[in-house]
Amino acid sequence: MLNSGEKVFDLGREARTALTPDKLQNLMLGLHQQARAGFQFLFESIRVPEDATQRRADPTLLNRFADFMNTPETLTLLRTITNVPAIAFADAQATAYGPGHFLTTHDDNVAGKNRFAAYVMNLTPAWTPDWGGLLQFLDGDRHVAQAWTPRFNALNLFAVPQPHAVTLVAPSRRRDESRSQDGCAAFNCFFFAFIPPNLRRH
Repeated sequence: MLNSGEKVFDLGREARTALTPDKLQNLMLGLHQQARAGFQFLFESIRVPEDATQRRADPTLLNRFADFMNTPETLTLLRTITNVPAIAFADAQATAYGPGHFLTTHDDNVAGKNRFAAYVMNLTPAWTPDWGGLLQFLDGDRHVAQAWTPRFNALNLFAVPQPHAVTLVAPSRRRDESRSQDGCAAFNCFFFAFIPPNLRRH
């Protein structure tokens, strides 16, 4: 998944594989150049249906996890932790960052979405800060106030809006053959924005 201004494009693995090395290199260079002066991202993504009926019809692990996050018990716990009683729904997608992937500074505050908080569930073991892929938070002077290294089985919660970014994953980070057969993901996560039911997308 990548963007060009406000337009979002899904470039699947088959489409990327079909690109010649030169075209792929030019694409990466162009995205990195655009990231110098504006909002830009590049990562792999799987969207999870918001409709619980659709999730139950296709009970993948991702869909089951989204169902768990939307149980009354889980939502009650999240309201308690965040001190936001209005939380009523967990939106979800799974993402994976490979070499050269990144997410520039943004605050998740999208008009009409009424997002209160976000979280990342980290799934890749044994990550090191030297590989990049850090979730970093900026202060009012745009200095890095905190940076969190992906840690296996750790749930990261943070308020929305809040300026944050995911740092560039080092090109030296390659696929771990013992763990992955189809890519060189930096870390996998679930991303959730909490949205009241009356404001869900249709």
